[in-house]
Amino acid sequence: MRRHVPVLLAVLLIVSAFAPAAAGQSNAESESTVECEFPLEMTDATGETITLEERPDSIVALQASDAQTVFEIGAEGNLTGMAYSSATGNLERGDRANVGNGFEINHEQVISLEPDLVLAASITSDEDIEQLRSAGLTVYKFERAESLEDVKENVRTTGKLTGECDGAEETVDWMNEQLAIVERTLENVDRPTAYYAMGDGYTAGSGTFIDEVLTTAGVENMAAEVGIESYGQVNPETVVNENPDWIIYPDDRESPPIHESVQATAAYQNDNTIAVNANHISQPAPQVVSAVVSIVETVHPEAYAEAEAELEVSAGNGTESDNESTDDESSGESAIPGFGVPAAAVALLATAGFVTRRR
Repeated sequence: MRRHVPVLLAVLLIVSAFAPAAAGQSNAESESTVECEFPLEMTDATGETITLEERPDSIVALQASDAQTVFEIGAEGNLTGMAYSSATGNLERGDRANVGNGFEINHEQVISLEPDLVLAASITSDEDIEQLRSAGLTVYKFERAESLEDVKENVRTTGKLTGECDGAEETVDWMNEQLAIVERTLENVDRPTAYYAMGDGYTAGSGTFIDEVLTTAGVENMAAEVGIESYGQVNPETVVNENPDWIIYPDDRESPPIHESVQATAAYQNDNTIAVNANHISQPAPQVVSAVVSIVETVHPEAYAEAEAELEVSAGNGTESDNESTDDESSGESAIPGFGVPAAAVALLATAGFVTRRR
């Protein structure tokens, strides 16, 4: 399983190197990883409290987001069954059983695998879950992810359930690092409007997961501004009247899935269209952050490049300071000129997203 050192842990180790150790506390103690605890009891979205006496050796992921998260945190070694769909086509299926396409679940296949744990994203019907539970299986249904914070929480929950708490924290750290770069990029930029085209006039309005992705990426969601809630259709005339600056669409379409009249908008005329990885933007899994970054890089290229350059300089300063004498370290002062210990940690945390490339 693939691993990289969690950035937060690295920062804590750096801080401990500069600060005097507390009485009876060694630096080695700060190197501990996040350990899972079993037996484990957790209550899921259906109100059911499940119990795992020990780390599960056999796991089934009913939905694409479940499988994507399992792979991201490094728990795929115990994954015996998963959903087969376009959203899991980039995952290494190997000899893992096909338990359905997410919309339809092969109950008999799931039951035959006799898994210790079944992971079910929120879109899984309660009827499917009850049928598996009636066969004696332990099924955990996740809460609906309506924000990126919800995704992080589901990642941590998946880590606890699968026994990969350390991998889950590493994944959340990576998400935070990338979002920190995005936040820095958007500090002093205007937010253009964007129309998210799903096809047949459908779009994502306020209160949707995609709405948060768009706003996090530094654009104003046109659908939300015209009063569309949840997922619904928008009149092409409304799109033309709003004249969005950008048209964003999932890349499982060859071209923007828009009405012919929408081609009169500034976005289309100026070729301001962005095809975003459909699996990333539509799945409440860690790689949704990659969709955010993709939009930011395209819509705000200069600001993004400037942020990268600034982080390169910061990273260079940090590297140079590592070679300075240990006198500053022993005195509790930061080896990075102009920073105290807490500020140095923050600076290193901010730059880590640029320096570290995950997977």
